[in-house]
Amino acid sequence: MIGVDAGATTTRCVVATLDGHVVGRGRAGGANQRSSAGDPADALAAALRTALSGVDSARVALGVVGMAGAGAAGHPAAQAAATTAWRRFGLSGEVHVLPDLDVAYAAGTAAPTGLLLVAGTGAVAAAYRDGARVHRCDGYGWLLGDEGSAVWIGRAAVRAVLAALDGRAAPTALTGPVVAQLAPTPEVRRDPDQQAQALVAAAYAVPPAELGRLAPAVSRVAAAGDPAARRITDDAAGRLLHALDTVARYATGPVVLAGSVLLAAGPVADAVRHGVRERFGLDALSARDGAAGAAAIAVGRLRGGPVPAEAHARLTGTPPPAGAQPPAGAQPPAGAQPPAGAQPPEPG
Repeated sequence: MIGVDAGATTTRCVVATLDGHVVGRGRAGGANQRSSAGDPADALAAALRTALSGVDSARVALGVVGMAGAGAAGHPAAQAAATTAWRRFGLSGEVHVLPDLDVAYAAGTAAPTGLLLVAGTGAVAAAYRDGARVHRCDGYGWLLGDEGSAVWIGRAAVRAVLAALDGRAAPTALTGPVVAQLAPTPEVRRDPDQQAQALVAAAYAVPPAELGRLAPAVSRVAAAGDPAARRITDDAAGRLLHALDTVARYATGPVVLAGSVLLAAGPVADAVRHGVRERFGLDALSARDGAAGAAAIAVGRLRGGPVPAEAHARLTGTPPPAGAQPPAGAQPPAGAQPPAGAQPPEPG
């Protein structure tokens, strides 16, 4: 079977056997139908071409593709792109497109019931029960949400630096790295007003997602003790944990973390992992390979049930911690169910 993670900048593909042994890998440019350049089908086909090199394509029985924006509204276009790429290689098995959240969760655990928290360019939390996503929180984009994401952190850093430059706040060690990264013009570095104007112009000139590149610098400055940076990282962790608390009303079980903010070492990731231990009494799992998660879903579908833990461990390369997986069908504790009549929002 084949698993694909179609990201905004990179598409990754895994070809694996039913017992979870990886026999082929491929990668290509982004295949996100909302933000990647070019035709998503071309990027998918390029990743498939590399992954299938040396593999008998006639033996491929099923494919699962995870893609952002592949919810209800975006699913037809995403499915069409995947089917086009699939047929270019004469693959006879079916290919199914799922939202990228689902493959991220499957990359972190084989448990059918649990929680997912993502903080990368965007931020979203989700609850899964019996293999189905039953609720999600945030993921509304940089303008309306994504609280605690890399873009949210970067935007907060620019605001903090502007406040320091115009006198509304105390000086911050964020100023140097933020100005250097966004507006590195040497002649404006000495004058606060010129720095502020150059920073504003630079921030408005780039796509909002580019502000997410500031997040690692914010983490470093916060770790060094800068009060303004520390307030940003503390606030980001608090907002992410609040989203996780919200979806925890709908399911219980292992907690999977995904996205650059939560998978890289730093104050936000540290605070979130501490919060998970404090709230749920377990260590969070990491989803590092969405393509492996998609392949795990394909294994489960072919077997007619959840992917076996051993096959999942082979695919992802990281066996789940002992005791981290609840039994299939586990339900939230008493008092943790959603209000009567509550409906989950339309998947995105």
